[in-house]
Amino acid sequence: MTGSTLPLRRAVVALTVSAALLVGGTACSSNDTKAKPSRTVAAAVAEPSASSSAEKQKFAKTRFVANAGLAAGATYQWIVKPYRKGKFKKGAHGRKLALVKAGVAGAFTYNRLKAAVKNAKGDPLLSKAVAPLTAGIEKLKDLPSKLRKGDGAAVNSFDDTINSVKDAGKSAGAEVKDKVPSAKELSSGS
Repeated sequence: MTGSTLPLRRAVVALTVSAALLVGGTACSSNDTKAKPSRTVAAAVAEPSASSSAEKQKFAKTRFVANAGLAAGATYQWIVKPYRKGKFKKGAHGRKLALVKAGVAGAFTYNRLKAAVKNAKGDPLLSKAVAPLTAGIEKLKDLPSKLRKGDGAAVNSFDDTINSVKDAGKSAGAEVKDKVPSAKELSSGS
């Protein structure tokens, strides 16, 4: 084994472990929120708020645009673009690294889209526009494993879901633009 391949192998192993932890952490955190819905609702009702309902809607729309933009940027940068370049095909140079990045980006995209849907609930018009998309967003959970298998339909599913969220936001007056997340945002999931 040469000295130059050892750091590369360590990096690939570190990225793979990070992706597994990120996906596992996302799955665990979604179960935790379902386990305590009454406490969360009670706390939200009990606390008075200094902001008006108009401000809450404005911030909800802004947060929706930010979260959806990050999801769109990650999808395009690390899933759609490498797929179009042929990076996911068997035997392609850099395939493993591209697949690891796509897996992390897929988990990040799912996390940000779930947050965007939650934000959309704060705005009546946006809530109505985004509500039909929740089933499509839920289907994204299984797509990172399909990407690893080289399933091109998975890339199209990510792209279609992102475009649907962008269209829903635009119809509600919240235009979403792609924003590529930093490596820190991508690794932290937010």
